[in-house]
Amino acid sequence: MSQYLGDISKGYAILGEGNTSARIDEDSLYIKASGTCLGTMKATDFLPVSISRVTRILEAKDATDADVKEVLRASLLDPGETRMPSVETMMHALLYAYPEYRFIGHTHPVATNGLLCSMNAETALSGRLCPDHIVVMGRATVFVPYVDPGLVLAREVRDRVRSYIERENELPKAIALQNHGLFALGPTAKAVMNITDMAEKMSHVLLGAYGAGGPNFMTASDIDRIATRPDEKYRQERLD
Repeated sequence: MSQYLGDISKGYAILGEGNTSARIDEDSLYIKASGTCLGTMKATDFLPVSISRVTRILEAKDATDADVKEVLRASLLDPGETRMPSVETMMHALLYAYPEYRFIGHTHPVATNGLLCSMNAETALSGRLCPDHIVVMGRATVFVPYVDPGLVLAREVRDRVRSYIERENELPKAIALQNHGLFALGPTAKAVMNITDMAEKMSHVLLGAYGAGGPNFMTASDIDRIATRPDEKYRQERLD
C-alpha cells in the first residue's frame, strides 16, 4: 500500500511526504518512521506504537511541542528504538478508536491539493459528482480547515469526524485537510488505495468542471439513492 501510494508516477507523494499506518491490535499500530519515503518503504521502516500512550496527550490543553515529542518517543513499543514516528501519529491513533479502520494512508496528491489550496476548497471537496464517487468515497468527505499540523490538527480532526458521524450516521472514508492533503481510511489496504485513486480522479474532473462553468454536484436525494441501492452496496463490498 505504501509503495503504491508513494509511486512517483502517481503524484500522490514525493520525497518524505505522507505517511501510512496499519492496526496491529486494539492498542497498537504500525506507523511510518519520520523521514522515510513511501515509494521505497520496507518492513523495517514501520514503527510499532501504543495507541493509548499517543492519544492521552489529546486532553492535555497546555501541551507544548516538547511534550508532543516526548509523548511520541514514549509511545514506541520498542524501548531501544532511536527513530521517531511521524508527527501525525496522533491523528492515525485517534482514528483507530473506530475498529472498522485497519489501514490509513495520508498523501499529498497534486490535483487534490490543487483544490485544497484554492479559495473554493471546502465547496469543491464536500460535494459528489457521480455514482462511483459515492460508492468508493461515501456520502461526503470530512473537510478540515488549515490548522497547525500535529496536536492541534489531531484535535480538529477528532472533532470533525465525530460531527460527521453524528450527521451522516456512517464513518467517513476520506478526510481533506486544507492546504495540506488527503487521509484515506478503510478496512483493507486495497480500500485505502481505491479511495486515494478516486479522490485524485474526481479532483481532476472537478478542475475540468470549474473550467467549463462550474461543477454540477449531485443532490442529497441522488446521493442517498446511490448510497442505499443494494447493487451499489454489493459493488462497494467487492471493491473493499
